[in-house]
Order: sequence, then structure tokens, then C-alpha cells
Amino acid sequence: MLYITGHKNPDTDSICSAIVLAHFLDGAPARLGELNPETEFVLKKFGVMEPELIKSAKDKEIILVDHAEKSQSLDDLDDGKLIGIIDHHKIGITTSEPILYIAKPVGSTATVISELYFRGMMEFIGGKNKELKPDLAGLLLSAILSDTILFKSVTTTDIDRELAEKLAEIAGINDIYAYGMEMLKAKSTVGSMDPEEIVNMDYKDFEFNGKKVGIGQVEVIDVSEVEAKKQDIYKALEEKFKEGYDLILFLITDIMKEGSEVLVVGNKEAFEKAFNVKLNNNSIFLDGVMSRKKQVVPPLEKYYMQ
Repeated sequence: MLYITGHKNPDTDSICSAIVLAHFLDGAPARLGELNPETEFVLKKFGVMEPELIKSAKDKEIILVDHAEKSQSLDDLDDGKLIGIIDHHKIGITTSEPILYIAKPVGSTATVISELYFRGMMEFIGGKNKELKPDLAGLLLSAILSDTILFKSVTTTDIDRELAEKLAEIAGINDIYAYGMEMLKAKSTVGSMDPEEIVNMDYKDFEFNGKKVGIGQVEVIDVSEVEAKKQDIYKALEEKFKEGYDLILFLITDIMKEGSEVLVVGNKEAFEKAFNVKLNNNSIFLDGVMSRKKQVVPPLEKYYMQ
């Protein structure tokens, strides 16, 4: 059985990309964790069921979407058969056999899948050129808006904007910005969540030169939602740090201010040198920093690889 799955602690791009790609490949969409509030909102809006939760790759054929890091995937990924990867992140995986690998420096994995569809290239990846129905177009649009933070992120490209317009037309979304704000408001329900839930909502592990680094992120319209919980969030990060980390960062991204406050646990010297900054009480606001993929991971990897 072929399963298409995103990463642990799945976000909207991870879930929606898995669902749509599974449609074209006649596979089963899967998830490796619980849905966040934004993704729940999106699936409910377009009347799509959530993917099956899987915990093992054994006896499964697997296509990964929205990640290419083993630390972010199934723990026993090597016990399954990795067929391919569709992604928009850096390559962080090696394989013993050739696989299908398509990655492009765009704002979301949904953008890559959308381009394959509009170019009639689904057969190129072993799928079928089926019709993209309004509900699935809505999922792809939502994933693009989510990952580009409504086109505010530095990862946004002209292709993201162009395909979002096409998808919105199919999905029947007349005002992309208004719909995007609905999504962001759904995401900004962290005020009712426990600190551990907030930390794990969008959290990814990386390995840089043998060092384990964790980077979490929460995007909010109103930072007051997390302000009162910041100390408890930091305590949750300190507990997580005991799991063999060298460094943990947690980004509280202010969508309206277009920047992120970064909470830092562990090797603070590594963070300060990587970003050429000085921390103030274990945190700092980085103006203009909204993308973990493009603005946080690269300087950290560069530092650790020295």
C-alpha cells in the first residue's frame, strides 16, 4: 500500500499536500501527528476528512511530502520502502536506492504539487492527470497561504502568488486575503492551549554536524495570546532540552509586526554567533524574521558546520 505523509507535528502544508498528492497517485494520505487548529479549520471548510494516523513504515511504500529530514519522519522509515519525496526544503536525507525526488525553492510543497498539476505532469511522477476539484484546490490554496504567511514570508515567490490565484478560482474563493485572515485567526487560538501544546504545534528536529537542534514556531496575529504564557513555554522548552539537544529555539512570530521573538535554550553562544546578536534574558526580537526554513536554519547550519 502506498502512503503519502508529511512530517511529525504536521502543519497545513504537510497535511493538505499529502491529501492532494494521494488523490493523484491513488495512494492513502497519512499523518504522523495531531492536526493543529488551522488545519482543522481548513479541512472542515472544504469538507475533507483528516488523513489516517500512522506510526510505522513497516510493510509500506512511502512518499514524503514537505520534509526531507529523517529526524522529522517516521522513526522506522528504513523499515519501509521510500518511493519518493516532494518538498520545498533543503535536502537532508540520503538513500541507498534511487527515488523520485522533486524539490523547488518556493513557498510551499503545495506550490510544487499545484505546478505539476497545471503543467499536466502528474503522469511524470507516476500519477494520473485527474481533475482538480474545488475542495482539493481549496486545500492547496490554504497550504500556500499558510506556509507563506499570506505572502508575507521571504520564502514567497511569484509562482506562489500566480498559482494561488488559479487555485482560488477553482475553489470559489473570491477574496484570497480575507480567506487568509480567516485561516490566520484560526491558527491564532494558542491562548487556550497548554504550553506543551504550543511548543509542539509546529516543532522540527534537525541534526547539524552531529548536534541535535530543535526549532519550534507559533504564528500569531495578537502576541498577547502567548505573552502571559511565555515563562511556562520556556519551562516546557527546558524540559524538552533534556532529550539530548545542543540548542532549542522557539519563534513567536508576530504576523502583523512581521518579525519573531526567539526564545533560546541551551547553547546560547551558538545562537549569538550564528545570528551575530546578543541575547537579553534568553530571548531577542528579530525584525523581519518569519521563515524557519530560509532565515533560521541556514545560519545555524553554517555555524555548526564550521
